[in-house]
Amino acid sequence: MAEVTLKVQGMSCNHCVQSIERNVGAIAGVDQVKVSLADGKVDVVYDEAKVSRAQIEAVIDDQGYTVV
Repeated sequence: MAEVTLKVQGMSCNHCVQSIERNVGAIAGVDQVKVSLADGKVDVVYDEAKVSRAQIEAVIDDQGYTVV
């Protein structure tokens, strides 16, 4: 398992948190997702054999947020 902390811009409320946690958590190979609204960060634990960091970032980008 790999763990990454992504800096994400554009999150402003609990709906943002729930949206990212739900959509990233639905990706096959993602084990855990924890969003920190105050810090603008998303912590993800995932299986590198099943999903790449780029795929996770793409799902966040597709929701209208920016991974920096």
